[in-house]
Amino acid sequence: MKESSNKASNVLYRKYRPQHFNEVLGQEAVVEALEGALKLGRVSHAYLFSGPRGTGKTSIARILAKELGTSEADLYEIDAASNRGIDEIRLLRDGVGAAPFDSKYKVYIIDEVHMLTKEAFNALLKTLEEPPTHALFILATTEFEKVPETIISRCQTFIFKRPSQKILKDVAERTAQKERFTIEAAAAELVALLADGSYRDAYGILQKAMGASKDEKITLTEVEKMTGAPRGTLVNSVVEALEKGDAALGLSALQKAAGQNVDVKVFAKLLLAKLRFILLLRNAPEMEQMIREEVSADDFAFLKKFVSAKDSRINSAALLEFLNVYDLIGYAAIPTLPLELAVIKLTNSPASPAGRQPPTANCQH
Repeated sequence: MKESSNKASNVLYRKYRPQHFNEVLGQEAVVEALEGALKLGRVSHAYLFSGPRGTGKTSIARILAKELGTSEADLYEIDAASNRGIDEIRLLRDGVGAAPFDSKYKVYIIDEVHMLTKEAFNALLKTLEEPPTHALFILATTEFEKVPETIISRCQTFIFKRPSQKILKDVAERTAQKERFTIEAAAAELVALLADGSYRDAYGILQKAMGASKDEKITLTEVEKMTGAPRGTLVNSVVEALEKGDAALGLSALQKAAGQNVDVKVFAKLLLAKLRFILLLRNAPEMEQMIREEVSADDFAFLKKFVSAKDSRINSAALLEFLNVYDLIGYAAIPTLPLELAVIKLTNSPASPAGRQPPTANCQH
């Protein structure tokens, strides 16, 4: 087996997990605040990191522990999803009072903290109210609203944001290069879109693409096949069908996608992304450069065709229709049916002046 193939067998997310603050991408505000606190010696006894999965919460928690000089022996990581009861938190509380082995701080990272039971939260609260000077807690959650206010009020809170598609595209391209692979720009864009704002998912998709590549050159076709994503031309056909009011064109594209065993939810996600970009280009021209950086040159030219249409069926009502359809796909007996119904409805509706929403979109449900 080739050396690069051996490399691709490593878990990329772990291999390229940031080890220092200057390696963290997309969380500048969080990093700046934490580095400032470290320089001033104003470290809190408890932090709460919240945000979508795969955005670097536990990675930054580990970096903070490292910057504080905490050794592996004094670093404790707890997954609250599987250790959520009062007994586990009591054990933690009993151990907190003991002095660190060889560090100034004992750092406790509690991931998915919102999963703790009410009793476990109450037990944790007592520790957070009067922690020993050597104890530091970093709580991480994807569901901030489920964390009790009593816990939140005793922590410094930081909100982690999703990385942009441009950042994830750059991650895919740089990682492929480090692994001695090449990746087409369009393939990296698809990896970024399907990662849905998660570094972890971007690395995971790239990992699969590397494993499936025979020649160390990752193409768009390979990523489409590996992820169940449709060919871009099929998604474009649906966009064109909407604009032209041509139901047959849109339904034919959906039938071809089904025949290729395409993941229908992925199809809908790609369609939503293109419709969104068209509306943004039409209504917020200042965002053109940002969008140009996130899509291929061919895709950008395709999207621009619909921006200046005098009368258009691609409007906010159409986007809302497909947004609602996206949630229905997983429940439909025939996965493509919600998309087919939306295409029929929208292609038979009257076009409206570009940028304006038809009155029917404001009806009450």
